[in-house]
Amino acid sequence: MIGILGLSGSLRAGSYNTALLRNAAELVPAGARVEQASIRGIPLYDGDDELRGEIPPAVQALKDRIVANQALLIVTPEYNNSMPGVAKNAIDWLSRPSSDIARVFRDRVVGIIGASPGARGSALAQVAWLPVLRTLGTRPWFGGTLYVANAGKAFDAAGRLVDEGDRDRLRRYLEGFVEYITQMETLR
Repeated sequence: MIGILGLSGSLRAGSYNTALLRNAAELVPAGARVEQASIRGIPLYDGDDELRGEIPPAVQALKDRIVANQALLIVTPEYNNSMPGVAKNAIDWLSRPSSDIARVFRDRVVGIIGASPGARGSALAQVAWLPVLRTLGTRPWFGGTLYVANAGKAFDAAGRLVDEGDRDRLRRYLEGFVEYITQMETLR
């Protein structure tokens, strides 16, 4: 079974991206699973805490969950044409101490999807993540994209994608992503 840790980059209770992550867990192909995770509980990064060896328990638990899976799926909102600060803060903590980068991120397959109320979905946020992922030594999947635009209309009250076209695009994205993970696993 291929394990994918899906990480919602939003703290909002009614987050479109958390809803998109739930849909991904439902639509992932057979032979794979999406384990849902949140950045809730991760404090603002403070280098003094790190120097004292005080890695927050929420950070350590999330690191362990990433390591227990073959891939990471970042489900990102877009704030002011870029990645959300709370999500970047979480990744910054997850890369500390720097000796953990290899264990948590190096050669880890990463996919990025997202939803936004805007007309472009989360396209600019997804692009903004690429330098961060390159710095961490991940293996991003570039074989597909998924930008859910006009998110306020894309989900019903229960958080289900209402448009079959969006559901089909998510399904196809996940199929390609799982195929890429499988290919990368054979190279290890």
